Amino acid sequence: MHSWPSLSVPELPGAGPALRLYDTADQQVKPVAPGPVATMYVCGITPYDATHLGHAATYVAFDLMNRVLRDQGHEVHYVQNITDVDDPLFERAARDGVDWRELGDGQIDLFRADMTALRVLPPRDYIGAIESVDEVVTAVAALLESGAAYVVDDEQYPDVYFRADATGVFGYESNYDRATMERLFAERGGDPERPGKRDPIDALLWRAARPGEPSWEAPFGAGRPGWHIECSVIALNRLGEAFDIQGGGSDLIFPHHEYSAAHGEALAGQRRFARTYAHTGMIGLDGEKMSKSLGNLVLVSKLLAAGVDAGAIRLGLLDGHYRQDRMWTDAQLERAQERLARWRRAVAAPTGPAADGIIDRVRTHLANDLDTPKALAAIDGWASEALTGLGSSSEAPGQIADLVDALLGVELRPA
Repeated sequence: MHSWPSLSVPELPGAGPALRLYDTADQQVKPVAPGPVATMYVCGITPYDATHLGHAATYVAFDLMNRVLRDQGHEVHYVQNITDVDDPLFERAARDGVDWRELGDGQIDLFRADMTALRVLPPRDYIGAIESVDEVVTAVAALLESGAAYVVDDEQYPDVYFRADATGVFGYESNYDRATMERLFAERGGDPERPGKRDPIDALLWRAARPGEPSWEAPFGAGRPGWHIECSVIALNRLGEAFDIQGGGSDLIFPHHEYSAAHGEALAGQRRFARTYAHTGMIGLDGEKMSKSLGNLVLVSKLLAAGVDAGAIRLGLLDGHYRQDRMWTDAQLERAQERLARWRRAVAAPTGPAADGIIDRVRTHLANDLDTPKALAAIDGWASEALTGLGSSSEAPGQIADLVDALLGVELRPA
């Protein structure tokens, strides 16, 4: 599946400190420490509705990681999936009376358009679950052969499940206790009451064919992939074992990332699926988490259609730390629009304060677990001085424009 168009990113002089991120598994900020090629897997959308600001916040945060790693001289191999065959997609298509494939294709196109407008650097590999079915079949067969998976005793629907105890280290990624796992498993797509399972939290690997659902042939019976295994195989087969960053929203910590890691570890015989597990906070509206189920979405496409500058949307999302749960408000958008206008006026000035110190400070703040509030404040300070006529560097405005473009993904120069 094709991604969205790439961008030309300015190259800044010098280099900043190494990127450090909060690792969910280790529960501390630590160096990412990639090799020449940094490897990153970020979970993509289930395409049954338009991109909302919660999605945008996640993909903008990982876009910053991508940009910081590139600025530090790494090539970045970025992979993202699309869960284009799943129950929510079927349910929405049935509700709206449309074909699930058409619904998915339309929403994927809209997502691409939103990511392009937000100037998110595209993944090198953009892979749908449907594209990876053959890889999933191979992986499930391997897990069955090793004893990490089993088939439930059900003649009609012989589903395949993964044993949660298969790796011996299950639970290290989320650090959740058993009670929390059981609660979240039930709330987030699990089936703890499925008859025939050996453990209520064993996760579905392969759903046996049901009437009215798409299915693919497999040695263990026709069916379709479970949710977690698609990410395991897409990541492993493109990034290899123990890649640098696995990311997504904090609502994916469990069960999705716990199980995708466990599946990958059982397949590869490795202790750890990813070296760093990074997660973004949730975006809320009017005091509640923004979600499709609550119907309180602020859609990127609607903001853009209303004339909101994509740069302001990015700045609004960056005006809080990526790991924090935070609210989106009209006042926040207004602040972001004012900041964008102020920065654009500042870089349009003929001169300004020297940029070297600001570039160093912004790099340092972003390398420190993406501290965007401090990075924005540093640029605010430079812009205020430039607008009051301080500084005599004719090169500084252009250098600051390049800095904001390269690291924050916001275009300050007129189109």
